[in-house]
Amino acid sequence: MRPSEVVRRGAGYLERHDVDQPIATAETLLASILGTSRTGLYVREEGLSASEAKRFGRALCRRCTGTPVQHLTGEQGFRRLVLTVRPGVFIPRPETEIVVDVALEAIAGIESPVVVDVGTGTGAIGLSIALEHPGARVMATDRSADAVELARAHAARFGLDVDIREGDLLGPIASELAGSVDLVVSNPPYVAPSDIEGLPTEVRADPIAALAGDMRVYERIFAQSGTVLRTGGAVVVEVADARGEAVADAARAAGFIEVRVRPDLTGRDRVVEGYRP
Repeated sequence: MRPSEVVRRGAGYLERHDVDQPIATAETLLASILGTSRTGLYVREEGLSASEAKRFGRALCRRCTGTPVQHLTGEQGFRRLVLTVRPGVFIPRPETEIVVDVALEAIAGIESPVVVDVGTGTGAIGLSIALEHPGARVMATDRSADAVELARAHAARFGLDVDIREGDLLGPIASELAGSVDLVVSNPPYVAPSDIEGLPTEVRADPIAALAGDMRVYERIFAQSGTVLRTGGAVVVEVADARGEAVADAARAAGFIEVRVRPDLTGRDRVVEGYRP
């Protein structure tokens, strides 16, 4: 059976099990198994081997029970990077790419900015800034040893000189970089703990520590950022769409100026930025 027909049948199976985007999901899973692109599936004449068909069937079943596509393919695209993903480390989301856009705007006029990515996970934000702003000195932190290991592996693979350290928020760099940082950027855990159970199964596959958070995490980031940022330095954080103004108020309360809420491509509040006076 040609791959295009396998995709059609797989998509039908996913649709019957109420999986979102059944065609795109079937294409992504099969392309990963066959080592080709989604477009390549439609020009390939050769049918699947018995082993490939079995792997595809298992992937469909696991997706129907809530396993994230990224855990099935082992990767996730983020801006110019293709990152390895695995259970135990937060999967970077497409909506977080706007955080990088805002961060790059904040340091656009600085030749060699000092940047700290707080709660780096796979390293998506910090690595993207290092790649897209050559000359930036990027450091990153995460309290998860698994995340630090994976982010360091990504930095090595892409040849990016990013200093990644294990520890809570800005703790690992606070004394070393006091008053010298140009940008603190973070996508912290911000899902209200009471909302965790209502999330889709595939979202709950991420570590709870990387999902659940409240306003205190922002208050701590703003307080610690105030001690490491230089005058005029920026803080840029991702927020839930219902928390934009509350997080902006917390930034103002911490002494930041020119605070504003930035929407994502869907018009939802996604980023709060502010500057140290």
